[in-house]
Amino acid sequence: MATNPSIITRDTDKIADVTGNLYESVSVISKRARQISSKMKEELNNKLAEFASGVDNLEEVFENREQIEISKFYERMPKAGSMAIDEFIEGKTYHSYRDTTEE
Repeated sequence: MATNPSIITRDTDKIADVTGNLYESVSVISKRARQISSKMKEELNNKLAEFASGVDNLEEVFENREQIEISKFYERMPKAGSMAIDEFIEGKTYHSYRDTTEE
């Protein structure tokens, strides 16, 4: 059985070292992954909107080669979670704690 080369084993100790707690690190990573995902989705929708037609007729389905290529490009991109983990480990992610004692 062949293994997927995109599957990477991560050192949880290295991830936990940044915040001192693995669960806090995962929380920061997941929030960053959501930011990356929404940004990528917005970019894709903007690019695909250029090819949208004003006619909504089920009988007329146009296959636009450029639109397909754009979609395939975004499918081949690394997943948002992987990008967020890499940014976090490399120290490119900013995170801080909100002081809840002062009100």
